[in-house]
Amino acid sequence: MIRSIKSKSQTTVWRYYAFTFLMSLHFFSSVLAPFLTDWGGISRVQVQLLQSWFMLWIFILEIPTGVVADYFGRKYSLALGALALICGSLIYGIVPKFEVFLLAEFLFAAGVALFSGAESALMYDSLKEDGQEERSKEIFGKAHAIRMTGYLVSALIGSFIASRLGLNAPILFSAIPFAIAAMIALSMREPSIHKGPSESRRYIDIAINGTKYFLSHKKLRAVALDATIGASASYFVLWLYQPMLQKLFVPIEQFGFFHAGLAGIQILIAANFIFFERLLRGPVRFLRFTALIIGASFILVALLPNIYTVVIFLACAGGFGLTRWEYMSSYMNKLIPSAERATVLSSVSMFRRLALIFLNPIVGLIAGKSLSLSFLFVGLLPLGLISLQHIFAKLNVPRGNLDQE
Repeated sequence: MIRSIKSKSQTTVWRYYAFTFLMSLHFFSSVLAPFLTDWGGISRVQVQLLQSWFMLWIFILEIPTGVVADYFGRKYSLALGALALICGSLIYGIVPKFEVFLLAEFLFAAGVALFSGAESALMYDSLKEDGQEERSKEIFGKAHAIRMTGYLVSALIGSFIASRLGLNAPILFSAIPFAIAAMIALSMREPSIHKGPSESRRYIDIAINGTKYFLSHKKLRAVALDATIGASASYFVLWLYQPMLQKLFVPIEQFGFFHAGLAGIQILIAANFIFFERLLRGPVRFLRFTALIIGASFILVALLPNIYTVVIFLACAGGFGLTRWEYMSSYMNKLIPSAERATVLSSVSMFRRLALIFLNPIVGLIAGKSLSLSFLFVGLLPLGLISLQHIFAKLNVPRGNLDQE
């Protein structure tokens, strides 16, 4: 009996790993900007409007897609999410028209909303059913490493595909691993237990209770504001570096090396938060340093656009910027009671999405006029955070290991 339970649990774990890897094979990620502007024929303003549209629909669809997980099961939510991404990828790669891209982004948003919470919840409940929930941290950590590896590998493959078969080929090819992932999701064992509230109810609680707590907590508001602005600025690393590579006449087949390097530096920095914190003698200085280096990197490329400054930009603004949210989450955790933690953190994530809904078209409009000016504008956002850092000195957050309570 014990052997049977372990066998079932282990099978679910490996299917979870396989699903995670396949869904991270975004072959289009390393050539996304030229795909949209050169093959798709849309402007930079329209590119960023698509991203605002995408985030708006994620926000809207959280509750209705949560109902799928509640009443049909989380594995069906995952399979439907993969199906939505398959349809979105095929639509995106066949018809180069802005109105069609809006439909594709809606399907992408539906897929993300269907995945939201369901993936990790299914895995955790499967472990809990077998009395092995203590393995969750180890398994989720490995899944994150697998996901980042998938991003890295698919970036290299995607730019090669684009250089040989055209800019729309990578997004069409992405439908293949998504389809295999959908079949793996359907083969997963749905756990008989269901931990916590329903997915749809959870979202309503986030919107009401989490937001109420967030707005009433002065210190948390300050920390979350810093995290939101920093993460929002860093988000544009992904959308501005590829147009700059185009401007510098970098061949498409080399784009994958830049994107793979971006994924690699994130893995390196995220694995060494404690080292950097100690090197800079505490979290306050580390946060000031990251805000400064993110902003300075954007401005450096704006003033001196060349291959070397783009590499520095990806290492600094990309490496430190795209991992900064995870670092700050550990400190937000220390300000939130355990009972409120999940809803409040999700509430902060909602505010980050809302900020990007408004920032995307602004940055796109500026980039349409001057790419360098858009780098300059975004670079000023994290520099403004430095004036907020004195708040952290008053938090008395313990230094050292992020896992310490």
